[in-house]
Amino acid sequence: MPLEIPDYPFQAYIFDCDGTLVDSMPLHYLAWTDALNQHNAPFVFTEEEFYASAGMKEQDVVRQLNTKHGTNLDPLSVDELKMEIFAKRIPEVQAVGPVAEFAKSLAGRFPIAVASGSEESTVRGCLDATGLIHLFPIIITPKKVKHGKPAPDMFLLAAEQMGIAPSECLVLEDGNSGIQAANAAGMQSLFIPRTLR
Repeated sequence: MPLEIPDYPFQAYIFDCDGTLVDSMPLHYLAWTDALNQHNAPFVFTEEEFYASAGMKEQDVVRQLNTKHGTNLDPLSVDELKMEIFAKRIPEVQAVGPVAEFAKSLAGRFPIAVASGSEESTVRGCLDATGLIHLFPIIITPKKVKHGKPAPDMFLLAAEQMGIAPSECLVLEDGNSGIQAANAAGMQSLFIPRTLR
């Protein structure tokens, strides 16, 4: 299934990582459920809730779950355990074929960047495991900005580092929060469905 790129002369491209460049979301979900279970979470984090939170900072997801379920899980320790569990499974991660091929076709012709809600070590690990790391000199993660997705900060910083106006960038995203962030940044976006593998 080929990508249907909007008909516009874009000058730069920004890719989300998890679920967009790499098919890591099922592994992230397993890591989430394992981490929450080990913290004795008295609720089930459903797959639907997980995919609805795609692109959000992990600690913000825990805060959201606490609010929803009236719990008091520690966002930092759940996040750290979840990352630890996921890190062990990074070698299993596969590229999302059509998106990875599109990124390769742009390399050397256009500025491209990654803007991901995951920690930089996770992003680099996934891109390394799938042989895509060399394509992306610019990797933006939540620690580099004040606000993560759905705020536009990460995409605006990526555009600034590429030296391209936001209106000339296309964002490729699988998460609603990422699409909202792209809109807020004044960028066009292309939604990557889970069926595109």
